[in-house]
Amino acid sequence: MPISRRDLLLASAGMAATSGFTTFPGFTPAHAQDVTLRYKPEPGASLRILRWSSFVKADEETWLANTKKFSDLTGVPVRVDKESWEDIGPKAAVAASVGSGPDMIMVWLDNAQLYADKLLDMTDLADYLSGKYGGWYPNLALYSLKDKKFIGLPLATIGNAICYRDSWVKQAGFSAFPKDTAGFLEVCKALKGIGHPAGFTLGHGVGDGNNFCYWVLWSHGGKVVDDAGKVVINSPETIAALRYVRQLYPTFIPGTETWLDVNNNRAFLAGEISATANGILMYLASKNDSQYASMKGDVKAVNMPVGPTGVPAEMFATSSIVGFKYTKYPNALKAYLQFMFEAPQMNAWIEGSAGSYCQPLKAFAANPIWTSDPNMIPFSRASEILRPSGYSGPLGEASATVLADYIVVDMVAEAATGKATPEEAAKRAEERAKRYYRS
Repeated sequence: MPISRRDLLLASAGMAATSGFTTFPGFTPAHAQDVTLRYKPEPGASLRILRWSSFVKADEETWLANTKKFSDLTGVPVRVDKESWEDIGPKAAVAASVGSGPDMIMVWLDNAQLYADKLLDMTDLADYLSGKYGGWYPNLALYSLKDKKFIGLPLATIGNAICYRDSWVKQAGFSAFPKDTAGFLEVCKALKGIGHPAGFTLGHGVGDGNNFCYWVLWSHGGKVVDDAGKVVINSPETIAALRYVRQLYPTFIPGTETWLDVNNNRAFLAGEISATANGILMYLASKNDSQYASMKGDVKAVNMPVGPTGVPAEMFATSSIVGFKYTKYPNALKAYLQFMFEAPQMNAWIEGSAGSYCQPLKAFAANPIWTSDPNMIPFSRASEILRPSGYSGPLGEASATVLADYIVVDMVAEAATGKATPEEAAKRAEERAKRYYRS
């Protein structure tokens, strides 16, 4: 039965709630922590944070519970507002422009780079957390860095992996899902041959479409710009990537060029496709939701195959927390963020998210949620293997706009479907990218 993203998330909420407040050996309950705050809140301080609407109910519940603990400890009231994740970017941009609004906002990807001069310098807090918790994941940290200063704190990577029907892969003649692009093409051909096609998003899916199409480009060594920000997308490596996806596309179920983020969820859980790339909640639904009992135990998860470059090359949605210079209470703001990133609170939040949010600091890779099921492991690696959207150039307005304008997605879709030759698609992408990168 097809379901919407909202239905999927609501169905998954009950599953996540059961693990949201579990205590594991070696973990200190959040309420038992003896907290020493590095920042003394200003007299009469109060705070407001804007976050994205939760993908998992227990994520929000855990965040609110941790916030209450901070208020109980410090006496600082914190108001937590939420917006749909699509609206966070515009709301943050308006707040930066007018100089008023929430003290803090959870933003996506390159958002912070667009108004870096309006944001609090978080370098001292970032350095403290890095030293205590094993360091930030470097590529995730790039979204929060400007001129070697932290303009926010990296919060999470939203993992994405291939989910596939193991029995169908075996029926197609493969003992395991291939780990390289050549084998990936062959297994997709074989799955199509037995009537179980794959399906990967080639439309303007903010998460799944970008994740898949950037993987196509990067896995073969292509990239939009070089280290200096010069547009180099029209390259032999890009042409090779587009020729590859032109072979891959006929193995897909029809219509993937118009898919958004919700479509592959529906198709996979309805049994219409054998494999797709998605976040962890789709896997958890197949595992725990009674309406998908027929596929329980048959769904496995793996990272995207490695291409001719020989290294993982994946893009994931990421989030950072930024604080604005206009806040009246910068010390209280930093005290709140310190508290929320300390181990008891951060570990509880990762558990509450049911693994939807991969940790920003390396020490939290030890959270037992990642070893509770072998299929959690690919999602646990998201912060480790991600590439920033502007790879390999600097992040900023140009990289953010190229991503928002779906230049890579359109290029891959045009070549995959035969709307354009690989050469024509790469040339058009080059022309579009140069409108934003004016080097």
